[in-house]
Amino acid sequence: MNKRIKIWFHSGSNANIREISIYKPILVCLFFLVLGTGACLAFLGYDYYQLKTLSLYNGNLTRIIDVQAHEIKRHRTQIQTFAKTVEGLKKQVASLSILEDKVRLIADIKKPGNASGLIGIGGIPGARLDQDIPMDSLHNNLIREMHQQVKQSSAVIKEQALSFGSLIQQLEKKRNLLASTPSIKPVDGWITSEFGYRKSPFTGERDFHSGLDIANKLGTSVTTTANGKISYAGRKMYYGNLVIIDHGYGKVTKYGHLERILVDQGQKVKRGEVIALLGNTGQSTGPHVHYEVLINGTPVNPIKYILN
Repeated sequence: MNKRIKIWFHSGSNANIREISIYKPILVCLFFLVLGTGACLAFLGYDYYQLKTLSLYNGNLTRIIDVQAHEIKRHRTQIQTFAKTVEGLKKQVASLSILEDKVRLIADIKKPGNASGLIGIGGIPGARLDQDIPMDSLHNNLIREMHQQVKQSSAVIKEQALSFGSLIQQLEKKRNLLASTPSIKPVDGWITSEFGYRKSPFTGERDFHSGLDIANKLGTSVTTTANGKISYAGRKMYYGNLVIIDHGYGKVTKYGHLERILVDQGQKVKRGEVIALLGNTGQSTGPHVHYEVLINGTPVNPIKYILN
């Protein structure tokens, strides 16, 4: 038989005491119900705390990822900018090499036997220099390529420095030869006909053009391209008014179709000195200077003797 449990309590403001009888099993159930409810509330509170903590951690992690993504993008831009700088440096080195070759040609100075120029230096594909491409797969390869090419370029620059040093020493010895070697354009203007075979503007047939035609307005100053002595200054068929300068060492230059000659035969001139005015005399289709360079009597391409 279930036992009852009696509970006394005050009712209202008076001093009356009431009595309630509850079966013991019911009281035990209520106790465990209250205990279970408290445990559930405690679990829910702990779970909420964990979720809140995880949310804060995720927020911090997101900010860290954003910062790292920004740093990766900045490093990627720096890497690709450096790659472009390496490419620019290589082009400058190549330009110096071309200039050296021209100077050596003009001065008739051969390169040392062990000089190799830019042979062996590769290039970075243009697509890899695009700052908008993803770097996930290209980053390491691009860095390796840059390191390799910087190493190769450094070796070439050292070699080129030695080559230039040797060239300067030889140039000092050949100063007089250089001063007498054509090396500038005789007049500012546009090259309208190059050296070599062409279709003649007069006959329409293929013929050999022994110089450069440089066009500009009538009266433009024409200068000598090297030190020398005027060997001819006068009129000549086809050339019109013509100046021929003997520079010595087997080098001669011609300046044709001149409007006016400002020098006399036998006169000595220096590079850059005005010798005539551009014209349209002789067999000519318009105002220009016909400029020739002859080495030991043989016409050569004047463009090889123009550094400016």
